[in-house]
Amino acid sequence: MIRWLASLGAGGVIYMTPIIFHQVNLSASQVGQGLAASALIGTVARLLCGLLLDRGLRCSWPVRAAALLALAADLVLLQAQSFQGYVIGQLLIGIAAGLYFPAIELAVPLSTGSFPSSRGYALARSADALGVAMGALIGAVLAGLSLIRGVFLVEATAVLSMLLMLIWRPLPDGREALLHPGQGALTAQDGTSGHGSWLLPLMPVLAVSIVATGMIALLQSALPLDLVRGGLDRPALSEAWSGGLIALQLGLLVLLQWPVGNWVAQHSLRFGLGVGLVSFSGGCVLLAGSALWTGGVGLIVLAVLPMAFAEAAFLPTAAEAMVEETPLQHRGLAMALFSQCFAISATGAPLLAGALLDHQGHGLLLWLLMALVCLLVLPLLQAVRPRYRVSPEQP
Repeated sequence: MIRWLASLGAGGVIYMTPIIFHQVNLSASQVGQGLAASALIGTVARLLCGLLLDRGLRCSWPVRAAALLALAADLVLLQAQSFQGYVIGQLLIGIAAGLYFPAIELAVPLSTGSFPSSRGYALARSADALGVAMGALIGAVLAGLSLIRGVFLVEATAVLSMLLMLIWRPLPDGREALLHPGQGALTAQDGTSGHGSWLLPLMPVLAVSIVATGMIALLQSALPLDLVRGGLDRPALSEAWSGGLIALQLGLLVLLQWPVGNWVAQHSLRFGLGVGLVSFSGGCVLLAGSALWTGGVGLIVLAVLPMAFAEAAFLPTAAEAMVEETPLQHRGLAMALFSQCFAISATGAPLLAGALLDHQGHGLLLWLLMALVCLLVLPLLQAVRPRYRVSPEQP
């Protein structure tokens, strides 16, 4: 429920903010700079949160702090009419995201009990997908009614509801029981967890996660701008129609997240990550092709299916990989590093996309480059395999 509420509020804000500030004459580069600043400050918050979690901080506290910061950001962005106000709001969002994601990701395996954590991540991502899709749809409706800034009020309501829910029922934290020798232990398939050796196996997962989260960042920032600007031959779409197409992709993600996430959970980590990357590449090819055709909106509609499939396969698998490749005592920092992938890609991807869109006026080269990068990182998956699991005798 916490993840659903957070995503419901964020859904409209994430996808409508580039359009909102495009309306007040901010360039694509300025929009990208604000998103990059948000991601950059979020990196510090993520690391701090991860270190505190590994020192015993309960997951509920960073989520509460994130909700308060998101509320402040909504109040700033609701009335912002300049680049300065936009950046201040984005900085607050960045800190909130940095505190929220490591804690809420770590809370999943701490909440599942005997339920497999891989399926737990699929279920958690389903809540994310449902919330984001509903938030984006509300944003599209508000855009059609010329009330597009109402997305900030929707998020403010959602985060206040989160705070009330956390007061009523804090997030569970079962790390002490898991670490107790009498309650089952985490077994390592090889090596030890000391002296930072646990970091090396994470590198391939982190590398491919940066690429995949970069794709997600572009779908949130570059795709809305690409739609409202048009392609070489594809005409520009209105803000309402652009929001509707984004809502379609998110709606498909809602439908696909649980069956696809549950399906890849029954296969290897390598399989789920690979399926996600290949699907992202295929979607990018379709988006690139849409710029060359007057009826290119049809290709965009087709592209949303592999994009939704890719997210549904990749994200829960990547989160589960961080759990299975990290000893329990370092999982707070591991989740912070995984969350940093979102921050790193959200720093670089919007800047690159903004520059390419401003220079070319369309997204043809951007989507072709991303299709190629997704394929180039596939060989890194050969090094991915689970190393730390919960022993079978654990209740």
